[in-house]
Amino acid sequence: MHHIHHTRITNRHLLAALAGAAALLGMAPASAQVDPNRFVDTFERAFGKFDGFRRSGAKGICAVGEFIGSADGRALSVASAFSGQPVPVVVRFSVGGANPKAPDNARSQRNLALQFNLPGGETWQMGNISAPVFGAATPEQFLGRLESLIPDPETKRPNPDKVKAFADANPEVLLQGRHFASQPVPASFGQVNYWGVHAFAFVDGSGKKQFGKWIFEPVGGTQGLSDDEAKAKGGDFLFDDLRQRVAAGGVAFDFNLQLAQPGDRIDSAVTPLPDDRKKVTLGRLTIKSVAADATGPCLAITYNPIVLPRGVEPSADPMLAARAAPYAVGLGRRLGEGPKQ
Repeated sequence: MHHIHHTRITNRHLLAALAGAAALLGMAPASAQVDPNRFVDTFERAFGKFDGFRRSGAKGICAVGEFIGSADGRALSVASAFSGQPVPVVVRFSVGGANPKAPDNARSQRNLALQFNLPGGETWQMGNISAPVFGAATPEQFLGRLESLIPDPETKRPNPDKVKAFADANPEVLLQGRHFASQPVPASFGQVNYWGVHAFAFVDGSGKKQFGKWIFEPVGGTQGLSDDEAKAKGGDFLFDDLRQRVAAGGVAFDFNLQLAQPGDRIDSAVTPLPDDRKKVTLGRLTIKSVAADATGPCLAITYNPIVLPRGVEPSADPMLAARAAPYAVGLGRRLGEGPKQ
C-alpha cells in the first residue's frame, strides 16, 4: 500500500514539473529551446551516470524548516510566504555535481534547495547555489560547456585543448569556478551563502514590480576551513555536522533581496547586481530537523525555480527556462531507476 501511495505522489510531482516546464518553454524565446533530453544525456556523458541519483547535486540530504516573512517582504510582494505566519519548508542541502560520493572537503558548490508549502496548495520552489553566478549565460552556452567537458574515450579525461577553446570563446563559463577557487571549503552547509542567481519580480498589491536577486545568508555568518582543516575533516562530514548544528538549534538563514535599479542587468545569471544595491530582509528560514538517513520528504521534489507563488514572477533570464525542462526529464529517469537521495 505504501508503495502505491509513493508512486502516486511521485507521478503527481512529475506531472507538475512537466506542466511547469512546458508552460515556461512556451514563454521562452526560441533560443532557449535546447532539447531537455539532449541536456540530460550530455550531462551524463560529461559527469557520469549514477542510477537513481539526481543528475545535479547528487550527494544530498533532506531537512525540514520553517520560514517567517517580514514586513519588508509584505511591502514588496503579495506572496503568502511573507504573511508573517510560519510557513513549512521542505529543504534539501547538497554538494554540487553528479557524483553521489563527491568529497565534502573540496572547493566546490553547495546547494540549498527549498520548497515553501504555502496556504491553499500553492508552492514556491528554489534552487540556490553557493556562488553569485550560474555556470553559463544561455542554454546553448551551457550545453557547449558540457560538451567540451565530455571525457575522451582514450584518456578517460576531458581534452584540455577542447576545454580551453570553448572557455576562450565563452569566458562567462569560468566565472563560477573562479568564485569557488577564491573561497575556502565551507565549514558547514549552515555557514555558507546561497544565491538565487536569477532575477525575479516581486509584485505588490497595486501591481508594482520590483526586480531583485536574492541571497540566503547564514544568521551566524559564514565560516570556511583552512586547507589543513579541510584535509583533516575528510570527504564525508557535512551531513553529520548539519544534524548536530540543527539539533543544537543553530542553523538559520536570512532571506535577503538585493534590489535592482533601472538599467541593471536582470536577464543574466552570470551578471550579479552591483555591490552597492540596497538589500532588504524578506524573512528568516530556520532549519528544524534533518533526515536520519537517505530518505525524506525531498526525495521526489525537482526544485524547479519557475514554480512560483502569486506575487513573484520570473525575469527574462534564458537560463531560468532552460533549467525547468531538464529537471522534469531527470526526475522521470530517477523514478524509473528507483529514486535515491
